[in-house]
Amino acid sequence: MASRGELLSLYRQLLRSAATYPSKNRQGIYRAIQEEWRDDVALNPDDPKTKQKINVAFKGLEQLRMYDSMKLSKGNPENPNWEVTLEQNPMPKPGGD
Repeated sequence: MASRGELLSLYRQLLRSAATYPSKNRQGIYRAIQEEWRDDVALNPDDPKTKQKINVAFKGLEQLRMYDSMKLSKGNPENPNWEVTLEQNPMPKPGGD
């Protein structure tokens, strides 16, 4: 089970990563994260559906971080040589098997 502090840390990491995500829809992604967390703030962290949402949030963070310019450029933002690895079915639908 994730503690309240761990979930708050996840939320902050998602917002930081969304703020630097290279997309025209960056602000929309940022707002969607905020809205989703506001809607789910009172959920029971022990509920299986909530655990699944937390897992999807971790997966989303991993995907946002794939496009972090400092990570992609290995610490040199001027370096144009990016490396991205994609995986099959990166965001499974909640409730789907």
